[in-house]
Amino acid sequence: MTGKRLILLLASLVLSSPALPSAAKTLVYCTEASPDTFDPALASGTRDASATALYNRIVEFEPGTTKVRPGLAEKWEVSDDGLTYTFHLRRGVRFHSIEGFTPTRDFNADDVLFTFERQGSAGNPFHNYAGRQYIYFDGIGMPDLVVGWRKLDDYTVVMTLKAPHSPMLADLALDFASVVSKEYADRLLAEKRPLDLATRPVGTGPFQLVDYQQDAVIRYKANPDYWRGRAKIDDLVFAITTDASIRMAKLRAGECDVMPYPNPADLEAIEAAPGIRLMQQEGLNTGYLAFNTLQKPFDDPRVRKAIDMAIDKKAIVDVVFRGTGELARNPLPPTSWAYDKSAPDDGYDPDGARRELAAAGVHDLRMKVWAMPVQRPYNPNARLMAEMIQSDLAKIGVGVDIVTYEWAEYLARSKARDRDGAMLFGFTGDNGDPDNFLSVPLGCAGVGTTNRANWCFAAFDALLKQAAAIVDPAARAKLYVEAQRLFREQTPWVVIAHSVVSIPMRERVRGYVMDPFDHHDFSGVDIQD
Repeated sequence: MTGKRLILLLASLVLSSPALPSAAKTLVYCTEASPDTFDPALASGTRDASATALYNRIVEFEPGTTKVRPGLAEKWEVSDDGLTYTFHLRRGVRFHSIEGFTPTRDFNADDVLFTFERQGSAGNPFHNYAGRQYIYFDGIGMPDLVVGWRKLDDYTVVMTLKAPHSPMLADLALDFASVVSKEYADRLLAEKRPLDLATRPVGTGPFQLVDYQQDAVIRYKANPDYWRGRAKIDDLVFAITTDASIRMAKLRAGECDVMPYPNPADLEAIEAAPGIRLMQQEGLNTGYLAFNTLQKPFDDPRVRKAIDMAIDKKAIVDVVFRGTGELARNPLPPTSWAYDKSAPDDGYDPDGARRELAAAGVHDLRMKVWAMPVQRPYNPNARLMAEMIQSDLAKIGVGVDIVTYEWAEYLARSKARDRDGAMLFGFTGDNGDPDNFLSVPLGCAGVGTTNRANWCFAAFDALLKQAAAIVDPAARAKLYVEAQRLFREQTPWVVIAHSVVSIPMRERVRGYVMDPFDHHDFSGVDIQD
């Protein structure tokens, strides 16, 4: 056979052979903690990417922004009096198919009504199916805001409010409003396995759950029928890695592609590491120490103020945040449009703290300080922070016992009205509106749920309600400034820091967009080796 004939034969074989399948694209995200549930309405503080991967909401945020865009609702109208919202739903959206369940119909109005009725109606069979509160629905005050939902037809739903509420659309873009399948829930109820709603999730999102091994790994695959278009990566793996140093080692070794919450001390080395890119942006967050204001003597603002004055917060920011934090003066971060710029600088004053305690008649005080077991941008090392607080308070004669719990237990125990101790915690804004940042962790509706200080102050709450009923941002901002001044007088938290958020990733990751709310959306991400 001549060389020319051999070349022609090989060419013919190549042309006639079936195309080899391309290798599946897998992205590994080294997350810092296991999710406490796959039902986002039940989630109590873990900011994993499960809700973003598995579900959609009727309205959502434009990636990387606080701007609301259409989600499962294509469009909507709001009545002139601000009380009626009419949502026109998207057609042709399919829920996931999993082993044991294949949807027989597309997403429709029944799913939207079920999503909210299960949280708001005690008569709904899924209202208490997991023996847990719908803490965000309650904490954000939805029972006091919404009269109800009704269905006009299969693709039109109407929500009616009790009073105008300016942040409502942004509120509906939050995780708790993720739409779940009524058909799937009905099947689970009939088969007497309702808890599968939280452990074997069915959503409309860009990824489907494949497998979950607690404290080890979560595996997802791309949803082939995703209504926004199939994700570019085929397999999404969450490698649960609690230690930031180990996450960093895995990133360097190529065992993970993206990691959250690096140690601030590692950032310089991360920037110099070959093959790794560091994304950063100023965070919409506040780290704080929350008193239990229902617990004596912390029900007295003078005692809370004394503890605040005794803590050297600047030293904490310098040591714990290592250049990635900014000293806090308000519960709102400086990135909020309602931030009170007139707030005074930190009043570190141990001598004044002693006098304040004496005036309150408090002597030989001993208290607990809870230290978070996980890292967050607003607190990259809670144990170290707690130890520094312990040292500061010892100087004014206050003894501190540091306690901690596994993360899910920490979240559950911290909501109790009779919690013993002040807890290190924080808040990352969920929708960019100051109402969210003040009402959820500090409003009366959140006591016993999202308000870890258990602080209900009528004048503060009234200002928030008044501001939320106004459309004009300038008028709203004036009321929020008043609210921040009341907060500083009452001191339900010791505000400590606002931080820069850092996300290291391998250079092969393309299309990742940092989220202002500290969520991680991989639906538009690609990898290129």
